[in-house]
Amino acid sequence: MSTYLDRTDTIETDEVSRTPFSLPALVDALESQTSAPTLEQIYNWLENAEVSAEELAPYRGFKDGNYWRHLVCRNKFVEMLVLCWRPGQRTPIHDHNGSHGGVRVCEGTMWETTFTYDPTKGLEYKSASEYQTGAVTGSDVPDIHQLGNPDVSEQDMITIHIYSPPLGVLHTYKPGSAAIDLYTPPDPE
Repeated sequence: MSTYLDRTDTIETDEVSRTPFSLPALVDALESQTSAPTLEQIYNWLENAEVSAEELAPYRGFKDGNYWRHLVCRNKFVEMLVLCWRPGQRTPIHDHNGSHGGVRVCEGTMWETTFTYDPTKGLEYKSASEYQTGAVTGSDVPDIHQLGNPDVSEQDMITIHIYSPPLGVLHTYKPGSAAIDLYTPPDPE
């Protein structure tokens, strides 16, 4: 079962969690964690993030071939990355193998395709969504998805990702196959 969150989901919050977060304030909140945050906490941080272009500037960097992963902060409970995508770049179809996380689109348009997996049938399409600048989405441990910057966008995309615990080896999937492969994302810069 998919547990994706979007802006229409109701999440209990307190006054502190509704405070807008600059990037430095968000880093402080993550670095002060003494336990693993819930998916709802991650979603609230991203929903309340007010990250400026100037704050993103040190993490802005693109390359041909594959999206670029920039590490902002990491401890044993949580990590935050800024990903920079050219049009047409996308992740492999994957799950987070024990981590849950959230994504905020800072610039551009993000496409997300979700899937289900049946050991006898393999990977099956579930749904597709489009997220514009400012949108936030999240996925729980069992969710399988693919994120990308559509070719038709003709613009670069920047996203902020928060995962708990930090990502390790992921499972990857291929349409029409029951095989599950292991994938280690490249170390962020």
